[in-house]
Amino acid sequence: MVSTPPESIAPLWRRACEAAIAFRHDVPHRAAAPMDDYATSLAGFEAHLPETGADPDDVLGDLVRLADPGLMTPTGPRFFGWVIGGSHPAGVAADWLTSAWGQNAGNHQASPAASAAETVASRWLLELLDLPREASLGFVTGATMANFTALAAARSAVLHDVGWDVERDGLFGAPPITVLIGEEAHATAYAALQLLGLGRERVVTLPVDDQGRIVVTSALDAFAELRRPAVVVLQAGQLNTGAFDDFATLVPAARAAGAWVHVDGAFGLWSRVSPRTRALTEGVDGADSWAVDGHKWLQTPYDCGYVIVRDDAVHQRAMTIAASYLPVSETGERDPSHYVPELSRRARGFATWTMVRTLGREGIVALVDRHCALARLVADLLRGQPGIEVLNDVGLNQVLVRFGADADEDEGDRLTRETIARVRADGVCFVGGASWRGREAMRFSVIGFETDEDEVRRSAEAIITAYRVVTEQS
Repeated sequence: MVSTPPESIAPLWRRACEAAIAFRHDVPHRAAAPMDDYATSLAGFEAHLPETGADPDDVLGDLVRLADPGLMTPTGPRFFGWVIGGSHPAGVAADWLTSAWGQNAGNHQASPAASAAETVASRWLLELLDLPREASLGFVTGATMANFTALAAARSAVLHDVGWDVERDGLFGAPPITVLIGEEAHATAYAALQLLGLGRERVVTLPVDDQGRIVVTSALDAFAELRRPAVVVLQAGQLNTGAFDDFATLVPAARAAGAWVHVDGAFGLWSRVSPRTRALTEGVDGADSWAVDGHKWLQTPYDCGYVIVRDDAVHQRAMTIAASYLPVSETGERDPSHYVPELSRRARGFATWTMVRTLGREGIVALVDRHCALARLVADLLRGQPGIEVLNDVGLNQVLVRFGADADEDEGDRLTRETIARVRADGVCFVGGASWRGREAMRFSVIGFETDEDEVRRSAEAIITAYRVVTEQS
């Protein structure tokens, strides 16, 4: 066995730090897409199971060498493929310390500091997002588990209201739960329903408009026929268009019909911090639960998301794991595992606390405003070109684009796919692809803290050039 004596920790960690610094310094000059694809990366890492240990310094050197060609650059200024924040250096530093401290943040006795940091960061987040201050907040891996946890609380609450204890008796023989959800909801909401035994296909799918917003009249008709127990899932920030459901109308109507209302707001809920975008979420604070990510506009490192539930008791009832060896929290004490589906868990509150302290309300507002302005700019630059069409109303940070607007639909699909591929191959920026309303489209998501107007203009020009090359070769 190869051990790491205390005197060798500093050189090893210093080497890791130097490799991390070198990567981040190089990011603006790297191709936006990885040099190696999965198959090539796998061939590099492939090896027989080691029978004996190796020197940690050598292992670390091999890790850097093997991983580097297959690394994406979401930390760079020209990454627009998905809504992925840039992992701010301050958050990364806190995350390094979190790993070094090696805390199990399951309960307040195992790590008082981790629990305290979560308590304070929770209050800050509720104030920033202007959600009910009495709500409970759990630190999860991301929106997938935030949706899962919130919908677990919803399942518990709506069944409890009709006399069924799902935590004790499970779903066997339970009254069926009706779930209403928009047809353009994010896949993570459907994944949560699948994992909770509520089913992806048993839902009542509500029609949406050309921006992905639930059609209000259709929803109100469905609510009028609704029977308890029921859950309604709404969306703040549609993945492709950035659109918001009409919370001011739908939330009170759904709750009046006896439904629990959950809002998937992975990135869109952050629009509440800015006076310029806050109106997009009018009425969202009336819901019962919310999901939002930290590794988006708050720029924390992966993994970091938040589940927020209006009723603390319901939240804890759905999540708490009890055992004789676990401490019992008293009034005013926080056990983080009572709010998430994990007992052994990372101390995610440290990075969140650090990022809110580092940016402050003003800094977060500035990021949201800048990114929304840059999204409008790139939309203007692209829609001014022949054959390029912007498909969405750019109200947030998402731009949805189609190429070959003057061609038939199949040809437009081909031109869009090939333009996306060309942009990625050129390496100036990284953009995403999507299927929207049955047709191919390019997604351009502005979210990185280092992205500025110069980088957006450079990226827009690279996209226009790629499209011209594709059309010339057709």
